[in-house]
Amino acid sequence: MPLRYMLKQFFMPPGILLLLLVLAWFLRRRFPRLAAGCFAVGLGGLWLMSLPVAVEWAARQIESEPALAQQQWAELAQHADVIVILGAGRDSADPAWGGDQPSAMAMERIRYAARLAKASGLPVLATGGLHFGRPPSEAALAAQVMQEDFGVAVRWQEERSRTTWENAVDTAAMLQPEGIRRVLLVTQAWHMPRSRWSFEQAGFEVVTAPVGFIGVPNDRPLGGWLPEGKSFWQSTQLLNELIGSLAYPLAYGR
Repeated sequence: MPLRYMLKQFFMPPGILLLLLVLAWFLRRRFPRLAAGCFAVGLGGLWLMSLPVAVEWAARQIESEPALAQQQWAELAQHADVIVILGAGRDSADPAWGGDQPSAMAMERIRYAARLAKASGLPVLATGGLHFGRPPSEAALAAQVMQEDFGVAVRWQEERSRTTWENAVDTAAMLQPEGIRRVLLVTQAWHMPRSRWSFEQAGFEVVTAPVGFIGVPNDRPLGGWLPEGKSFWQSTQLLNELIGSLAYPLAYGR
C-alpha cells in the first residue's frame, strides 16, 4: 500500500482526531490538563467537521470559480478546444455492474462533461491513472461510462496521473504537441482553484466548468447544526483541498 496513502489516513481526520482521543485517555492521570486539551480538540474536531453548516461556510471560502450559465454551453467551442474531465476515484467490484465503476463524485463530473460536450461539440479527454496500481484506469472507466451511458466518445485517455498536478502535466504532454492549449476544465467547484492553477502552470489557457457546489444553503433541519456523516466526509475533502492549495505553489510554483 502506498506510503502516501498511509500517512494521509493517519494525519488527516478522522485519524488524527481519534489519535488525540486515545492520547487523552493515556495522559489523563499524569498530565490531566494536556489530556483535557487533547480530548477537547479531538471531540470538538469530530463534532465541528460533522456539521452541515460548517461545510457550507468552509466551501464558500474555497469555491471561488462561478458556475457556467447554461446559455453559454453552445458557445464554449469559441473559447476552448477540448473538455478535460479530472478523475475522482472509483468504486471497486460492484456486483451490480460486474466490476469497477467511477465514484459518485466522478460520475457527477462525467455527467456534466457529457452535457457540455453535446451542447458545444467539443472533444473530450478523460484523466486518471490506476487506482493503487490496479487496472482499469480511472480514465478508461470514464470513457466507458461516457460512451455507454451518455453516447459521448472520449477522444483521449490520460491514464498515468495520480494527482491533480500530474493530471495537468500528463494532459499537457498529450495535447500540446497537437497544438491544443485551450481547455474546458470539469471538476468539483471546491477542487477547481487548485486544478486551474495546475493546468495554467502546465501551459494551458483554462475555462472553468465547476460542478458539485457544496457552499450552497445546506437545507437541513435546524439550519445544519445537527451532525451527520456526509458532512464529515465533505469536511475532509475541503481540508485536503486547503492543504493542497497551500502546498502546490511551494512544490510546483515557477
